[in-house]
Amino acid sequence: MQHSSNPILNSAIFVPDVEAHVWEDGRIYLYGSFDIEGKMQYCSNEYHVYSSDNMIDWVDHGVSFCIDDAEWAKGSKALYAPDCAYRDGKYYLYYCVPDGRCGVAVSDCPYGPFKDVGPIEHVTMIDPAVFIDDDGQAYLYWGQFDGVRVAKLKDSMVEIDLETITQPLSVAKHEFHEGSSVKKINGKYYFTYTDTHRHGNKATSIGYAVSDNPMGDFVYQGVIVDNFGCDPQTWNNHGSIECFNGQWYVFYHRSTHGSKYSRHVCVEPITIDENGKISEVRMTTSGKEISLPANDVMPALRACELSGNARIEGDKSSCHGFAVAQIKPNDTVIFRYLHFDEENTLSITLQSDQKVRAELYIDGSYYACLSTNAEAAYTTNNIEIAPISGKHTVEFKFFGDFSEAKFSEFVFKKR
Repeated sequence: MQHSSNPILNSAIFVPDVEAHVWEDGRIYLYGSFDIEGKMQYCSNEYHVYSSDNMIDWVDHGVSFCIDDAEWAKGSKALYAPDCAYRDGKYYLYYCVPDGRCGVAVSDCPYGPFKDVGPIEHVTMIDPAVFIDDDGQAYLYWGQFDGVRVAKLKDSMVEIDLETITQPLSVAKHEFHEGSSVKKINGKYYFTYTDTHRHGNKATSIGYAVSDNPMGDFVYQGVIVDNFGCDPQTWNNHGSIECFNGQWYVFYHRSTHGSKYSRHVCVEPITIDENGKISEVRMTTSGKEISLPANDVMPALRACELSGNARIEGDKSSCHGFAVAQIKPNDTVIFRYLHFDEENTLSITLQSDQKVRAELYIDGSYYACLSTNAEAAYTTNNIEIAPISGKHTVEFKFFGDFSEAKFSEFVFKKR
C-alpha cells in the first residue's frame, strides 16, 4: 500500500512558497518557487507546477514559466513566490522578481506553459496572491511588512483599480512579514501569511487572520504551523491552505542543508471548528496520513524535527540520496507519527568516526539504547526491544565521543 509522507514531492525537488489550488478537473495543483539543492540563494529562474488526484502520486508538469520568457524582467536572476487564478477558460500566473516588480502570464492549461503579458502597473514588492470571490470580483494582494497591499483587479485580470488600494494587515497588529494567501471559508475570508510572533521575530510560522471583508479589518487568530526545528538555520515559512476531497490542509516548507534555502514542500491536515478556528498543528513525518507503518523502512530524510547541529542534506553514499548529516553528540532527530503492531526489533543505519550511543525515545520517554562501532561506511545495527503497539512519536538522541555521524534509515520489525 502506498502512503503519503513529508516531504510530499521527490526528495531531490525543492518547491517552497506553495500556493495550492483545486481546479475544475478535481486535481490539486501546487504553484511555488523552485529552489536548487544546496544553492545558497532563494529560488531559481523557473517555475514547475505539480498536480495530483490523491496527494500521494504527484506529476511534475515540467517548466511552466522561466524568467527568460519575460522580456521586461530580463536580467533578474530569480522568480519569487507565485500564485495562479482561473477565469473564463484561462489560467493567470502572478509572479515576481527579487527587485519587487510583479508580472502576469496566461495559459489555457493549469500547468502552462504560461505566456507573459507583462508587468502589473503600480504593484511593487514581492509575493503576489490572487483571490476571486463568489461574485466574480478578483483581488490582488502583494507586499512585505507594512507595505502589504490589496486592490481589486479589473476584468482583464492584468490591471488593478488604483482607487481601491488599501493595507489589509500590519506589522503591529498581525506581525505580518510576507507570503499573502486568501481563501473563503463559510462566508469568512481567511488571510494566511508568514507570521513573526515567535522565536525572536523569526518568520518561521504561518499565521492567519479572519475578516468579513476581503480587503480589510482582519483579526489575528493565531499560528497554523511553525517550522522552527526543521533545520538549524531555518528562517522563513510561506504556504497556503486548501480543501481537497473534503479535508483542509496547510501547505508549508521546511529548510534543509543547514541553510535558509533548499526548502521542501510539506503538508499537514488541519481542522476548522464550529467557530471557524483553525487549531495549530505540529510538523510531522506522516503528512496527510494519520501515521505511517513502523515496519516500513523510514529514510532519515523524513525527520520532521531536529535539534543541535543535525540537518537533512544530500548524501550520495546513502541509498536514499539524502541523510540526516553532521550529527554531533546530544543532537536529536524526531519522526512523528508511526504506528506499531508489537514490533520488537529496531534496525538503524549509521555512519560515524567513533562509537555512537543511539538512544530511542517513544513519546518523549526513554525506551532503549543501541551502541554502534566506528564505521567509515553506512552500517546497519540491530537491537531487540520490548514490543510496541499504537501510534507514537519516535525520537533518537545521539551520544558519544564521535565528532560527526550520519543517519540514513531505520525500521522496526518483529523477530
